[in-house]
Amino acid sequence: MDRLLLEGMTFFGRHGALPAERELGARFSVDVVLEAELAEAGRSDRLQDTLDYVRAYEVVQEVVEGQPCLLLEAVAERIAGRLLSLQRVRRATVTVRKRPPLEGEFRAFGVEVTRPL
Repeated sequence: MDRLLLEGMTFFGRHGALPAERELGARFSVDVVLEAELAEAGRSDRLQDTLDYVRAYEVVQEVVEGQPCLLLEAVAERIAGRLLSLQRVRRATVTVRKRPPLEGEFRAFGVEVTRPL
């Protein structure tokens, strides 16, 4: 199975368990790995034979910028579910990260989910 990678997408959203997180919002970073059979696209060099990564980007943006969730797990699950509805996608791995409003030294907290079709 081949993989299409969308890495480092960043969007503003209002997800979080704390009221302040939902009120103020934050930047969320998302990485996606979509698994599909891409050999035909490699041979044909035609857009219609591959995954629509522009649409995949739009799906991620719509979810992150859309309806707030309490948990990163829910954000990742929504993204994965919508990506699996795209043509040719057989498996989706979604990583969502944020910098929560906590003291301490760390880059981000995150969650990764993998969902098969």
